[in-house]
Parts: sequence; C-alpha cells; structure tokens
Amino acid sequence: MELNLSSMATKIPCSGLIPTRSLLNPSKSLSHHQLPKVSFSVSSPHSLKLMTSTKLIAMASASSRDFEMSNLTALSPLDGRYWGKVKDLASSMSEFGLIYFRVLVEIKWLIKLSNIPQVTEVPSFSKEAHKYLQGIIDGFSMDDALQVKKIERVTNHDVKAVEYFLKQKCESHPEIAKVLEFFHFACTSEDINNLSHALMLQEALSSVILPTMDELIKSISLMAKSFAYVPMLSRTHGQPASPTTLGKEMAIFAVRLSEERRYLSETKIKGKFAGAVGNYNAHISAYSNIEWPHVAEEFVTSLGLTFNPYVTQIEPHDYMARLFNTISQFNNVLIDFDRDIWSYISLGYFKQITKAGEIGSSTMPHKVNPIDFENSEGNLGKANAELAFLSMKLPISRMQRDLTDSTVLRNMGGALGHSLLAYKSAIQGIGKLQVNEARLKDDLDHTWEVLAEPIQTVMRRYGVPEPYEKLKELTRGRAVNEESIRKFIKSLELPEEAKDQLLKLTPHTYVGAAAALALAVDDAVHLGH
Repeated sequence: MELNLSSMATKIPCSGLIPTRSLLNPSKSLSHHQLPKVSFSVSSPHSLKLMTSTKLIAMASASSRDFEMSNLTALSPLDGRYWGKVKDLASSMSEFGLIYFRVLVEIKWLIKLSNIPQVTEVPSFSKEAHKYLQGIIDGFSMDDALQVKKIERVTNHDVKAVEYFLKQKCESHPEIAKVLEFFHFACTSEDINNLSHALMLQEALSSVILPTMDELIKSISLMAKSFAYVPMLSRTHGQPASPTTLGKEMAIFAVRLSEERRYLSETKIKGKFAGAVGNYNAHISAYSNIEWPHVAEEFVTSLGLTFNPYVTQIEPHDYMARLFNTISQFNNVLIDFDRDIWSYISLGYFKQITKAGEIGSSTMPHKVNPIDFENSEGNLGKANAELAFLSMKLPISRMQRDLTDSTVLRNMGGALGHSLLAYKSAIQGIGKLQVNEARLKDDLDHTWEVLAEPIQTVMRRYGVPEPYEKLKELTRGRAVNEESIRKFIKSLELPEEAKDQLLKLTPHTYVGAAAALALAVDDAVHLGH
C-alpha cells in the first residue's frame, strides 16, 4: 500500500495561522500595523536596470519578458530566481518597508505630543487633522517612497528625508502646518530607526514567518499521524536497531520545531525612544516638567513593542540576537529533518510523485532527485550563516554607538528570505512524498536480529544467567532469521507464557509505544491561533 502525502498536503489548513501582535509580546494588547497595498510598475519597460525599489513586489504591471530580465540581472537569487517564494517579505523587510515604518513612527510621535497637556505648542488635533495624518500612513505608496528617496539624494540622510517629506505633505494643512517643526521633536535618528526595524521584524514574523513555520509543522504532524502504524527499521550509528514507526519519527520533528517556534513567538521585540544617548537630554531641556521616560514607554508600547528604558543612542539589539538565534535553531532542526528525509528517500522508504515534463538528471532518465529537501538544506545553511553574523555583531557597538549596525540591519531581509525559501521548499517536498511500505517491510523481514533486545530483556526478568552474552553469541556477525530466533526462544528456560509472548514478536510488531506517541503529536505541538 502507498500513502500519498500530496493530497494530504492540500488539506492542511492555512487559514487562522497569522498570530496576533499579542503572541509576539504576550503581556501587551497590541494593535496591528497593516502595511499598505502597493502597486508596482516599471518606469521604463525596456530598461535593463538593477532597480531594487522598482522590483519589490514582483512588478505586477510589467510584461513577462521584463520580469524574466529582472530575474536574470538580480544579484541575489532571492530577488531573482526565488522571488515568487519570498516576495511576501518584501513589503515589510525592504527599503520600502523601512521608509513606511519611519513615516508611521514620525506621525505617531507628533500625535503623541499633541496629547501631552504640557506641550501647549502642539494643541490636540481635531478629528479632521487626525484623519489627514492617518491618511498619510494608510495611503503610503511607492510614489511616496520614491519622493522620500528623491529628498534623500539632496540631504544624504535617510531619516531627515522622511521628516522633510512629512513637512511637505502637511504644509498645506492649516492645522498641522502650524506645528511642522514638532515632527522629529527631541528625536535622534535612532529613535525612529530602532522602532521602525522592530516593527519591520514584528510584521515579517507575524504575517509571514510564523504562519509558514506553522504550515510546515502541521505538514509534518500530518505525516506523524498518517504513518503512525507504519513500522520502520531504526538505524543507530548507521546500523540496524530496534524498530520504530515512520510516524513517530516524524512526530519528533514536529514537536522539536514547535518548541523553537514557541520560543520565537515569546521573544519580546523591544524599542527605545530616549534621545541621543538614552538620557532624554533634549526633552528635559525643552520641557523639564514632563516625565519623559513615562511618555517614551507609553509611546513605544502603543506601537505594540516592549519598552527598553536602559539604552545608549541605540537600542542594544540583544532581543534581535535572541530572535535570530532562535530562528537559527529552528533552522537547525529542519536541516536534521531534511537530511533524514533525504536518507529515507535514498533507502527507498519514500517515493516521490513526479510531474509530466520534469527532469531529475540531465543524463540519467530514471532519477527523481530529492531536490526540494536539498534546496531547503542549502538555504537553511545560508540563512544560518547570516543569522549567526547578525546575532554576534548587532549587540556590539562602541561606547554610546557606532554606525556599523546601520548597514548590517539592512541585511535582515536576506536571512529571513533564505529561511522562508527553505520552509516552503520543505513543505513542497513533503507534498510529493509517497511511502513505499513494501521497501520498509523488506528491511524488517531481513533484520530478525533486532529481536535480540526484547529476548535478553525478558531473560533478565526471569533470572536466566548471562542473557546479553548468549544473544551476542547468537547474533553478532552471524546471519539471523526467523527460524534461528524462534529456535533460540524455544530453547530457553522461561515460563511458557513468556515464551509465547516472545514467539509472537516480529520485527514489524516490536515497535513499543511508537504508534501511540505519533498519534498524540497534536497534544505536544503548540502553534499560533
């Protein structure tokens, strides 16, 4: 009998997987910052330019030829060959996403100032003014982002460009125009940047990474339950060992991955808003009668982040190191899974469903290579190399700050992109698997020696001397089959009931609690809701 996972994979529920903000910071009731829906187009359809900002979301209005050309000229395969699988990260982890969240933070800070009674220079905004400011956030477009980049070419400062952009946007509004200089009030650029990077990560995790992790874990959990009763020869040190079931081995991976996923979801994403060196120097010089640390905490938590009160110019990035290390460990577990599935395919325990027209080898027509799991493993290695660098570098900054973190932070999307690609490749590979029970049965039929373990264990119970040594003499370096095992059992000085139990054992039935463990996998796996 063959069990086909391709049809099962389509039954894995994909809805309801996106965690809420409170999942990332369980102590907070958080609001979701929905990124704008942006339509991207190529400004010059026949131009062969490496335009990252133009290409962010798949160039929806460009021709197929233009899209292929952009793939061929991309420096990173994430922005070229694999774009279709990772594009969901682009709106949050791209330059566009960074600019968008900077705009959001600047506007929210101005609104916060308008709600502080002591800041009389910024009166409470009217509903119309609030609507206008929120409209800039909700309506933020690619044209807006390009305008910011145009300003940056003059200022040569990316955050200042956002401030000038907002002043231009609001100078025609009679109410907001009176307080334009309170955009970026008492802020260092890192007040804006650290919150923007935190929101980028939060958006990417909640909207893309965690849901895809959930889909992967559910796929493996489904394998565990579907193959709970399929016996399989274990291998320790590459040698035949006590039998298990295929489902139980899959359950192990589902549980391990879900543990790391849970640790990731519990990581507190932090933010600071304390000025140039973390002391509120400028704030207090302007308004000494305001409890600025309290204001900053209110502001940061209002964005759905956890407030960090002890900082320099920058938020120290320790939470990022923890977050990236957790993703890396999730990836390590998945590498283990990919390699095991690769090995099982190599042993013939799995067949792979083929598609008409697909080629496995350019010279060997018979081959169907486990390319999805190989792609997954390779990209996990690439992702982990980047994640390791990020987690080691980012918490280190000379004295009150140096600029080395700035350029490094722009590479977060690559690490997450290779991870996402790996998860999707593994999911795709799982959907192609068919269990070859005949091959699994054949292996067990030829390894009766694995019953040496239960036999010598029962011998110990009933006081038979030197049980291990007797089984070692029978099995080690010798051909063992059903006949020789049964003959040995019958020769033992054991109660008849014990003998009968041993005689009923076969390599196929000696699987212990494996099936029960596999069937209970859902009780051990914890996913988002």
